Order: sequence, then structure tokens, then C-alpha cells
Amino acid sequence: MGKRSVILYLTIGIGLLFLLSQSPNHDDPHHHHNHRLSILRRHGRGHRRLKLKSNFTFTPQEHLEHYDPHRDFLHHHHRDPVAFDPVVAEMERHREDREWEQMYFDEHHKEFTEIARSAAEEAEIHRHHDPGHAPGHEQQPEWEDFMDAEEYLNDEERFNVTNRLVLLFPKIDVDPADGFVSEKELTRWNLDQAMREVLHRSQREMELHDKNHDGFVSFSEYEPPSWVKSSDNNTFGYDMGWWKEEHFNASDMNGDGLLNITEFNDFLHPADTKNPKLLKWLCKEEIRERDTDKDGKLNFNEFFHGLFDLVRNYDEEGHNSTHHSNDSTDAPAARILFNQLEKDADGFLTDTELLAIIDKLHPSEHHYAKQQADYIISQADTDKDGHLSLAEMIDNPYVFYSTIFSDEDDYDYHDELR
Repeated sequence: MGKRSVILYLTIGIGLLFLLSQSPNHDDPHHHHNHRLSILRRHGRGHRRLKLKSNFTFTPQEHLEHYDPHRDFLHHHHRDPVAFDPVVAEMERHREDREWEQMYFDEHHKEFTEIARSAAEEAEIHRHHDPGHAPGHEQQPEWEDFMDAEEYLNDEERFNVTNRLVLLFPKIDVDPADGFVSEKELTRWNLDQAMREVLHRSQREMELHDKNHDGFVSFSEYEPPSWVKSSDNNTFGYDMGWWKEEHFNASDMNGDGLLNITEFNDFLHPADTKNPKLLKWLCKEEIRERDTDKDGKLNFNEFFHGLFDLVRNYDEEGHNSTHHSNDSTDAPAARILFNQLEKDADGFLTDTELLAIIDKLHPSEHHYAKQQADYIISQADTDKDGHLSLAEMIDNPYVFYSTIFSDEDDYDYHDELR
């Protein structure tokens, strides 16, 4: 960062400190808290509390007819927003790891879970029958350390949102460092946070599947789900190829029969890959999923009733994704797109022809990072000049931190992004 940029940020910081020093009740120890409350009430958002969240969900295999760890990328166009602040993101990742470890242990070591549950039930019965008896071990709150983390987030002295924004602003304003955060800069920041979270989850999964701990995952180590082993080619869902060797080989970019962490990350999150083999596999999966007559390609009806809505949801901001295409009103637009994709004019779409729209069928993290950036700017850009100043960010702090806020009304900041 150049000398002029440093001087610019110092000037802004000194100016902000001067304004704060001139505001009333500065000597009041609750001044900063009252200032935050005044901002909240100005926007009609009182009684807020920072609360850690988790995007992680764990579904036991027996609760699913056909367990699919890749269902996130098969169900398109949905991402929960990632935390804006790296400090908060790290806390969320730590809590998610603990939840994952606990749930995985409960799922794969039921005998110990049952023993612990029985012991807890006996202790509870004994406590009711002998209320005067002091228990030898007092049960601790679940995830106690994360309760402490939330106390940290809500302690003005230790975690001050205004100070955090002042600290983060120059880290976001880098291209160029001109005293404003643009959509491009905010998108890049959001993307960096998202990719860090994605890679963290992939590393956690890799530790689970890397049975010999050599830093690679072979296909034999990544076992198919149990229902596959007892199924045949006629079983519903058997042809869904995420668990098959074809997917593994497509992810194996260097063809050595093993997946390193980059290849394994692509294996789990193919929408963000640059690997042409894996993109081709995604296209084949789209055809396999919607090819009702099993001829290996898509006719217009299969495209119209299977993929057209996904493309339209991507292209048309605010389009109602729950509305399915209507034959009478939407078919002409679908036909135009179908003809554009159909290069050989044979009346069918092949996997190669779907490559042109695969990024719309499987939006990348960049798409969601930009979507989140656009929403943040629309809410915090007070003067509507298309970018954010530090003053605008400080004046609208809960736009940046509201993914982890809770209040009495269960306000959900990102309804527009869901």
C-alpha cells in the first residue's frame, strides 16, 4: 500500500475519532453501546445480539432413502452467505468442526452413544428420586466454549464492530486503494472468505477418507454409500453418478489415480473447478438426471422441463425460482435458447453443447459472492454513488454483521439471497 493510501486512511481515522470525541456523553462508559443502539433504532432494528451460526447440517444415512453428500450441488441456486468478518468466520468454522465431530461420532459409534444416553437417563432418574444428593459430575452446557465466544462477540471492549470495520476497510479497498470499496473489491473479499470456508470443509472430509494418511484419497478409500452396495442398476438413484469412479477420474486432473487436496476439493465442489474433464462430467450428469428416454441427450421437452428454469433463475434477478415454466408463455424463450445451444441442428443437446451454460446450472462461489456484495452495497450505499466509504460502512454496521445477528423478531437479513 503506498504512502498516499496510508496518509488517506490515517486522515479518515483521525477525523472519525475527532467526531466521536465531540459527540455528547463521551465520558459515559456506555457511550459506544448507546451509539450502536441509536444506529439500530434509526433503522428499526433494536434488541440485536451477535450469535454464531453454522451452515453445516448433518443427516444420518438411514434417514435418507438414498444418501448423497453432493446434494448441495445437485440442488442448484442456493447458498447461505458467509461471514463478512474473518474473526467471526473462524469462530463459526471451529463450532462447525465440533458439531461435525460430535454428530459423526454419534452416527458411527452408536454403541458408545447409547451407553452415554443410558447413563444420563439413570442419573436423571436418581436425581429425581434423591433430590438432596449432590451429583458427582455436573453436566456442562453443550458447546460451552462457543457460548463464551458469543459473549466475546457481544463485549464492546473486546469486539467493537466499528473498530473492526475501520481495521478491515483498508484490507478490502485494494484495487485501487482510493478510499472507497467498490463492488469488485467487495466481491473479491466475499469470495476469499467463501473459498476459505469451502477448502476448510474439504480438508475435514479428506482427513476422514484418507485412510492411510498419505495426503491423498484413492477411489477405494472414498467408499460409495451403503445403499449402493446392496443395489443394482434398476434401483432408483443408482445412476446418479457422483459416487461413481467416472466422477473420481474426472476430478483426477493429473491422472495418477489419487486426489490431492485441490482435486478432492474439486471433487466435492465441482461448480468452482477449472478442470475441463470435471466440467464435462457435470454436463453428463445434467443429461443423465433429465434424460427421460435414456438416449444420452436432451430433446426440447427434456430441456424445457428440466433446465430452462435454472438458466432463467440465473439470468433474471428476482425471478421466482419456485415458479415452473409454463408451456404457453415460456416455451418461445426456451426454444430460442435451445436453438442457440444446439450447434448441429439435430434437435438434441449433447453434453458438449451444455458446456455453454454449465456455469448457470451450477453457479460458482463467485456468483454468490457478487450477489452478496450487490445486496450489501444496495443497503449501505447511502449516497447511491455505487461504492462504499468507510463512513457509510460504520454508519450501517449491521448490514455487514447481520448474518450473525438475532433479535426478538428473528430478523433474517438474507431473505433476498435465499
